[in-house]
Amino acid sequence: MSLFTLFVTAVGLSMDAFAVSVCKGLAMKKLSPKKALIIGLWFGSFQALMPGIGYLLGTRFEKYVTTFDHWIAFVLLGLIGFNMIREALTGEEEQTDDSTDAKTMFLLAVATSIDALAVGITYAFLQVQILPAITFIGAVTFSLSVAGVKIGNLFGLKYKSRAEIAGGVILILMGTKILLEHLGVL
Repeated sequence: MSLFTLFVTAVGLSMDAFAVSVCKGLAMKKLSPKKALIIGLWFGSFQALMPGIGYLLGTRFEKYVTTFDHWIAFVLLGLIGFNMIREALTGEEEQTDDSTDAKTMFLLAVATSIDALAVGITYAFLQVQILPAITFIGAVTFSLSVAGVKIGNLFGLKYKSRAEIAGGVILILMGTKILLEHLGVL
């Protein structure tokens, strides 16, 4: 997997965390760098942890699915992407506050990183070097989450749904690219 492909995937995966970070920033009366770092650490850590778990699960079942792994990657990334777009277009606003307590952040971190678990499974089938990949994904998510808090504090919810749509489109395109490469079209 190329560095560019990994970067684009990391950005796509981090869009949910970015959108929630924007909401957290919006809820802050005054920007708190400490809270922004805490939010970034929670989201970045879980965005790195979940593909690692998915990778371990995928490697256990790899021998059973290698003949159609590209279809699994295509379907999983496509479903995740379409779900992100659907959520963005429904206009349902998430209730958020600026709390960074462990219970709140744990639930948000898990909720925003479930898609990364599925990506980790596809990484096992694609035989991606997982440690550099999850480190990179975690770092990108951390950076975008911290930036999201600041952006949310400055601009509000104006760009939240656009970020989720962009993330969904990126994941759909990545799934399509994997499928087309395997089929020999690219």
